[in-house]
Amino acid sequence: MENYIHSLKIGNVELNNNIFLAPMAGISDMPFRILCKEKGAGLVYTEMVSSKGMHYDDTKTKKLTEISEKERPVAVQIFGNDPEILGEAAKALSKEADIIDINMGCPAPKVVKNNEGSKLLLDLDLIDRITKEVVKNSSVPVTIKIRKGWDDDHIVAVEVAKIAEKNGVSAITVHGRTRQEFFSRKSRL
Repeated sequence: MENYIHSLKIGNVELNNNIFLAPMAGISDMPFRILCKEKGAGLVYTEMVSSKGMHYDDTKTKKLTEISEKERPVAVQIFGNDPEILGEAAKALSKEADIIDINMGCPAPKVVKNNEGSKLLLDLDLIDRITKEVVKNSSVPVTIKIRKGWDDDHIVAVEVAKIAEKNGVSAITVHGRTRQEFFSRKSRL
C-alpha cells in the first residue's frame, strides 16, 4: 500500500499525500475534518455548499463554509446549476478555501430534481459555462467531481474531462458509477 501514497499538487496547492476525506453531507463538518487531518489526510473537503444558499446569505449555508487553520489545505465543495451564482460563490469562498470543488456527481433525488449534481451530466454546454465561470472567478485552483455518466446510455466522463481541461480546471475526480447506479454494483470506469 505504501507505494500508492505520494505527495500531490493541485494547481499551486501542495498536498503531503493523496489521501483525501471526501465531501459527505452531514458528516464532513469542521471537527471531523480536523480529526481526519490529524490522522494524516492530505486534503479534506467541506460538505456540499449550495451556491444559491451563499447567494441568499443563508446562515446554515455559511456555517458549512467555516474553516479552521488546523485543517488546511481544505477544499470547499459547491453545487448548483447557475453559472453566475456558482461563479459568485467561488469568488467569495476562494478568499478562505485552498481549493474550490464543483459537485457534478451527487445522485440524491433532492439535488437532481433541481438540475444540480449528477443531473448536470446531461447538459455538457451547461458544464462548459459553469466551469468557465467558476475558474474565472476563483483565486484558487478549481476541481470537479463527476460520475462517469447519467446512465449506461450517457457515459460522458471523457467529454466532461476535456471541457474541464479546456476551461482551466486543475483536477477531476470520477466516481466510477452512473447516477442510475447510485452506490450499487461494483465501481468501474
